[in-house]
Amino acid sequence: MHLITLKEWSPAEIEEVIDNSVEIKRSPNQFKTALEEKSLAMIFQKTSTRTRVSFEVAMTQLGGHALYLDWRTTNFTLGDVKDETRYLSRNVDCIMARLMRSSDLSAVAAASQVPVINGCDEKYHPCQAIADLMTIKEQIGKLKGVKLVYIGVHNNVCNSLIVGCTKTGVKLTAVTPFKNEQSLDEEIIEAAEKTGLYKTTLDAKNAVKDADVVYTDTWIDMEFFLEPKFKEEKERRTELMLPYQINEELLKHTDALVMHDMPMHRGYEISGEIVESQRSIIYEQSENRLYTAKGILLKLLRT
Repeated sequence: MHLITLKEWSPAEIEEVIDNSVEIKRSPNQFKTALEEKSLAMIFQKTSTRTRVSFEVAMTQLGGHALYLDWRTTNFTLGDVKDETRYLSRNVDCIMARLMRSSDLSAVAAASQVPVINGCDEKYHPCQAIADLMTIKEQIGKLKGVKLVYIGVHNNVCNSLIVGCTKTGVKLTAVTPFKNEQSLDEEIIEAAEKTGLYKTTLDAKNAVKDADVVYTDTWIDMEFFLEPKFKEEKERRTELMLPYQINEELLKHTDALVMHDMPMHRGYEISGEIVESQRSIIYEQSENRLYTAKGILLKLLRT
């Protein structure tokens, strides 16, 4: 069993990991030796803070071991991805890969003898979505019927939120004036529309009026934010997206909680005032990446 897109997981499997993650958070000492003598290989082609920290600490606190592999310092840059994976999976109990291309992630999963976790690629971010859903359930007490509004770029985070929300009964409205072409997955949209839980609009003010949660993400992929060659595109995208910033004016008629998967660009997709406001649950959300990493690892290594 792998975790690649969330599309391959049933609603029951997603909810099981969420509930187990809540229990792990409440009673961490009960799981101190749960993965004793188990090893996790962590392959990073993309930069990371939360994904690396959460999975490395998760393995340590579960009694196991995490091995960090920078893609650029391994022979994944030279050899065939499948060949390298066949070797690696003979040495460890699980692989978590954070890669640039979904196609490479799929190749790793196809070649591996052990479970593979998608730590993020250009199309999907399933680990983030599970942590988001855990946070919503923790804060609101339920998932079914909760109204979440995602405002920002239609990207990998948006894709995984759509899948996770519609499979667990969360009503999701997407306000996405800009769509990353490399992230689009029509299969996800078609499946979501059939559930009746997913809709789109460009009217952000009306969308947030009855929202329980408002969620945003960076407008510019992190690896391009400070890239000089991306300057013109950054300026164009910022001009398009600035009217959709999460700020006090947008949220003045709602009590909605605010989420952001981080890292944040204050003054772009979200104002500093909102980040520091009482309605922000951003840091609780990011902390929950640790507990859901544990929940995911236990699900895959105990199945």
